[in-house]
Amino acid sequence: MLSGELVAADLSVMALISARPLYEFGESVVDALIAAIMVVVNLFPAAVTEPFQFPFMQRALLTALLVGCVCGILSCYVVLKRWSLLGDTISHAVLPGVAVAHLLGWPFFVGGLISGLATAMGIGMIERNTRIKEDAAMGLMLTGSFALGIVIISQIATSTHLMHILFGNVLGVRMPMLLLTLIVGLLTLSVVLLYYKAFLLYSFDPVQASVQGMNTAAIHYGLMFLLTLTIVASLETVGIILVVAMLITPGATAYLLAHSLSRMMLIAAASSMFSAVIGLYLSFVFNLASGGTIVLVSTTLFFVTFLLAPKHGVLGKWIRSRGKRQAASDGT
Repeated sequence: MLSGELVAADLSVMALISARPLYEFGESVVDALIAAIMVVVNLFPAAVTEPFQFPFMQRALLTALLVGCVCGILSCYVVLKRWSLLGDTISHAVLPGVAVAHLLGWPFFVGGLISGLATAMGIGMIERNTRIKEDAAMGLMLTGSFALGIVIISQIATSTHLMHILFGNVLGVRMPMLLLTLIVGLLTLSVVLLYYKAFLLYSFDPVQASVQGMNTAAIHYGLMFLLTLTIVASLETVGIILVVAMLITPGATAYLLAHSLSRMMLIAAASSMFSAVIGLYLSFVFNLASGGTIVLVSTTLFFVTFLLAPKHGVLGKWIRSRGKRQAASDGT
C-alpha cells in the first residue's frame, strides 16, 4: 500500500511540474547539478567522498544544499523580524492541509500550501481585530492547526507516508520532490533578489518604508508567502524539525557575525549548506538520523559562534572587559 502511495505522490508532483518533456528537462538539470557537486566532492580524500558515491546520497546532498541555501537566506528575515515562532507555526500548520490532500487525492504540496497560507492570514486577522498580540496569535494557530492535523492523520489507516512530513526522509528523496524543491528554491531566490531593497528597508525600518510609499502589507505577506512556499516544498523531503531549524539557526549564527544584510545572508547560507554536508556525512558513517544530525551540526556551529564571535562572542567580550579592567587598574 505504501509503495502505491509513493507512486501516486510522484505522479501528483509530476502533474504540478507539467508535461513530460518539462519533467525530463528538469531531470537533466538535476543530473547536471549533481555532476557539478560531485566534481567538488571528489577533490577531497576517498574516505570523505565514499558515502557520496551512492546515487541516493547524491540526491540527498543536492536536496539538503537547496533547502539549506534557501532556508538560510530566509532565516535572516526570520531573525531580523523576530518571526521565529512564525516559521514554527506555519511548518506545523501545514499538517492538516497535507492530511486533507491525502484524503482527497490532491498533491501534498497544494494542500500544505493552502493550509499554510490560511494560517498566515489567520494570524494577521487575529492580531488586527482583537487585543491579542502577534506571538499569542501564532501560538493559538500553531497548537490548533497541529492538533487538527494529528487528529486527521490518526484516522487514516495508512499514515506511514504522512509521518514523513513530521520527520522527513532526505535520504529517500525521489526525483519529483527534488524537482519541486529546486523550482521553489529558484523562485524564492529570484524574488528575494528582485525585491532585495524593499525587503531590506522593511526588515530594519517598516515605518520609513511606509513613508516612502512602499506597500508594507504586501511586503509583509509576500515574505510570509515565501516562507510558506519554502516550508511546504521542503517538508516531505526534510521534515518539520529540519525546516524549522534551518529557518532559525543559520540566521541566528550569521547575526552574531555580520553587520549588513547581504553579508548576513551569505554567512547564513554558507553555514546552513555546510551543516547539510557534514550532517549527511556523519549520519551515513555513524548510522544516525540524517535530519537530526544536520540540525545538531547547525546548532553546534551556533554555539561555537556564540563563544568565539569576534565582537558579539562571549569569549571576545570577556577578553575586552578584562583588558579594560586591567587598563583601568594600571591607570590608577
